[in-house]
Amino acid sequence: MTIQWYGQSCFKIQNTKTTLFTDPFSEEIGLKPPRGKADIVTISHQHYDHNNIACFDNKPFIIKGPGEYEVQNVEIKGILSWHDDQQGSLRGTNTIYTILMDDLKICHLGDLGQTELEDEQVEAIDEVDILMIPVGGIFTLNATQANQMINQIEPKIVIPMHYKIPGLKIDVETIERFLKEMGSETKPVKEFKVRKEQLPTEMEVVLLEP
Repeated sequence: MTIQWYGQSCFKIQNTKTTLFTDPFSEEIGLKPPRGKADIVTISHQHYDHNNIACFDNKPFIIKGPGEYEVQNVEIKGILSWHDDQQGSLRGTNTIYTILMDDLKICHLGDLGQTELEDEQVEAIDEVDILMIPVGGIFTLNATQANQMINQIEPKIVIPMHYKIPGLKIDVETIERFLKEMGSETKPVKEFKVRKEQLPTEMEVVLLEP
């Protein structure tokens, strides 16, 4: 499996047969949206920096809410959550996705705003190999809250997302505070390749650059 990051919450997750994208964004945010073909696209919520399905050349299978799905031998579960810490009264709902591909379980938190997962959500997420978590604050989890959420989920690999990078017009925090909170000095890479047997025994942070 290969994972690439385009900025914000948009990832390309790919194996030899299937290409899945998460939360494709509009060019209005100042970054270059993904292009090409996708087999599956997950949308965590309907904001312009997360729902640009028009950027793809084909018509992929779109998942945009809670439920259980199986597409091209990829198992996906959407879990209801909140885009704020007041049960959606400020910014509405958000969908957390778990993605099972190549015997690896990924959890993409979308624009999660609630600062603690409920017991039912933790149970639905279950054991996670790779966690994609927002860390930039303002509209979602900040660095400290993300650290606490990681302790709840206990993944093997953490990939931070939704933080300030060059060109991004949205006002969020940079990655430095999160790396300091995690005690991580990892260097960014363009893509992350992983197999089940390569997972670390101790939790690691993987930093991707778009």
